Amino acid sequence: MSAVDDRKPGGAPASTAASVVLERCDELATYTSLPGGLIERVYLSPQHAAVNSRTGQWMRAAGLTTWQDSAGNQCARLEGHRAGLPALLLASHLDTVPSAGRYDGILGVLIALAVAERINAGVAPADRPVALEVLAFGDEEGTRFGTTLLGSRAVAGTWDPDWWSLEDADGVTLHDAYLAFGLDPATVGDAARAPVELVGYLEAHIEQGPVLDEAGLPLGVVTSIAGARRFQIVVEGAAGHSGTPWARRRDALAGASEAVLAIERIARGEAGHSSGLIATVGHLAVFPDAVNVIAGRVEFSLDLRGEFDDARDAAWLGIKAAMTAMSERRGLRVTWQQTHSAPAAHCSERMRRVVAAGIRATERAGADPAAPPELFSMAGHDAMALAAVTEIGMLFVRCAGGVSHHPDESVTEADIARAVDALEASVLELFEQYRSEPGVEGTAS
Repeated sequence: MSAVDDRKPGGAPASTAASVVLERCDELATYTSLPGGLIERVYLSPQHAAVNSRTGQWMRAAGLTTWQDSAGNQCARLEGHRAGLPALLLASHLDTVPSAGRYDGILGVLIALAVAERINAGVAPADRPVALEVLAFGDEEGTRFGTTLLGSRAVAGTWDPDWWSLEDADGVTLHDAYLAFGLDPATVGDAARAPVELVGYLEAHIEQGPVLDEAGLPLGVVTSIAGARRFQIVVEGAAGHSGTPWARRRDALAGASEAVLAIERIARGEAGHSSGLIATVGHLAVFPDAVNVIAGRVEFSLDLRGEFDDARDAAWLGIKAAMTAMSERRGLRVTWQQTHSAPAAHCSERMRRVVAAGIRATERAGADPAAPPELFSMAGHDAMALAAVTEIGMLFVRCAGGVSHHPDESVTEADIARAVDALEASVLELFEQYRSEPGVEGTAS
């Protein structure tokens, strides 16, 4: 089926749907806490409330039943052939990093909504063997409270009560932010879905990498999502005058610099550890931070990711050993605290086949029948959280240069048209499977 095929069974043609999606991305970009056209929208903020409200209006206009759940996620549902059937979830997130682009997460929500609108218009209720839900998660990035996937973890039923004491930069706890947003912390568990309530999860997302762009391809199938561990690391020495002789120095910054280079070396596979890892030191603070004073303390972050948890964890053991040896040699003290841990999430074989079938359905007649490209995601996604409760699948959309988490995020209308078509075809493929599989819960009678 062509990306600009107007012969849809209902709903907007692909070209029109893509135009609406992009217009809505532009509109949601105006809901921001930053001046000068920059975008930042964090969990439980006034901007979060505003985008939930606006997205809810679009959901209702598409004929869906809407609600905001007990974790602040904006939700919508299209029933199947009868009320109460298990649901296929289509979802992504509406929150952003600071100085964000306008497509990371947001595009996935709006593509999902465009697909649900088409299904509602083009597939009779009697032909819907399961329900369809669109979820707009309130927190994937973790920008405000430092812990990612809060919205989707609530839906997956993996909420950690220890999170209530997390504080934002202004000292506001997550617990108090819930109250200020009009949510009841005691009911956060009501957002959780049981496995029997779901038939799967599909997420469209820009590729946060250049593979599709460099290959000249609009869409790809995600195979798995990297498992991530994050640490706060502190190197302590002794502050002193910059004239202190070399033999008397206990320079925390020099030690931290050596540790950062060791992290890079180990993650790149240059020290006997597995490759396929990514390690990022994105934050570093030096104390007392004076030009003529030896640093007495350095704090830095580590984000360690890998396709396989055992390789990632082996690299962390190597990093710890390297930092310990460095500290002993330099007379320093190194401590670390893990602040985040998420296992690698693998898209199920079934969902990978469904997404691939959806992509193939968008190809023009006579196109190369080669299988759609398969990609591993080093970036984390809400699908990781939902993997704890149902099968997951992901569709990657080409993003120019692979640029993400930056105002220069860029997609084309033609690619979005293909993505809407592909996700719709994936949903219809799942519908057909559930209609034809006897004994599968949700199958129409």
